[in-house]
Amino acid sequence: MKWLSLTLALAGPSQAALRFGCSTVSIQRLDPLVEPGALPSAHLHQIVGGNGFNATMQGDIAEKSTCTTCTFSENFSNYWTAVMFFKHPNGTYKRVPIMQNTALPNGINGGMTIYYTQQDFNSNGNQKITAFKPGFRMTVGSPTYNPADGSRGNPGLRFVCLENKGTRFPELPTFPTRPCKGGIMTVHHFPACWDGKNLDSPDHQSHMFNTVREAFAPAGPCPASHPVRMPQLAFETLWDTTQFNNMWPADGSNPFVLSFGEGGDAKGYGTHADYVFGWKGDALQRAMDSSCMFNACENGRPLKSQNVAAMNKCAVKDMVGEELDDWLPYLPGQGPIIMAKKK
Repeated sequence: MKWLSLTLALAGPSQAALRFGCSTVSIQRLDPLVEPGALPSAHLHQIVGGNGFNATMQGDIAEKSTCTTCTFSENFSNYWTAVMFFKHPNGTYKRVPIMQNTALPNGINGGMTIYYTQQDFNSNGNQKITAFKPGFRMTVGSPTYNPADGSRGNPGLRFVCLENKGTRFPELPTFPTRPCKGGIMTVHHFPACWDGKNLDSPDHQSHMFNTVREAFAPAGPCPASHPVRMPQLAFETLWDTTQFNNMWPADGSNPFVLSFGEGGDAKGYGTHADYVFGWKGDALQRAMDSSCMFNACENGRPLKSQNVAAMNKCAVKDMVGEELDDWLPYLPGQGPIIMAKKK
């Protein structure tokens, strides 16, 4: 309860809102939260953030990374999601490439847009936000989630059919049912209310409480069981599905799947994301206590930042050696490993 008592004692308003890019640090079958130590894990993930990412991450990961693919050079956190594949009518699979968000600097290598907010997409807010702690981790969604058809699915886990890279709405609970002119965006909003005691929980979710509604709409108040308001964390990933638009199945069925389950998840209800906190020192708390918004937080105001070349240079070595770029007879993890060709 030490952190909770300190939080309540220091309670005061802040107005920070962070939005920044992270290029891809790795795409491989590793999952240190759900399958710690497994090499490879059951399904494929795209990962951004610090280069300390590995199969058995423990403790303060900010001390175990030497570089990061994120804009803020003090941010060694890791963020990861399932990978999207196109399923050809002949049964083979092709990994969908990732595009950068139009709001980010040019040249970012794939990756994601990351948000730490407390209000909504257009404004900051005025409540006390407590930064995550060293060793903190959580997930949102589940690859085994399978509601009845017609359900709105998990709140905050959405798809956007893009007209262009700036499209934001409407947010859909499942994959779009038609070819999208500008690609598909996946959105993952995490819960923002902490129990004040546990850095993790057996299901990686129970130590947090979900107040997310739709999109970046302001969340409700935190309950007594989870009284500490933390940043509203969100990931956006833009998938370049346009190259497959002329291969859309004749029967109109959705050809995209997520990288898990027998034959993949073609509904999208099982979309999920993982987070391990790894900001250096008090950097994130300093940001949350400031009044900066988005790129105004860069260049030491109050956070140190780096250029795109430095972001793209950071990487994690391939620990599995699996072929991911050719047309594949099955999803990675659904058959024998196909070894990557030597370059």
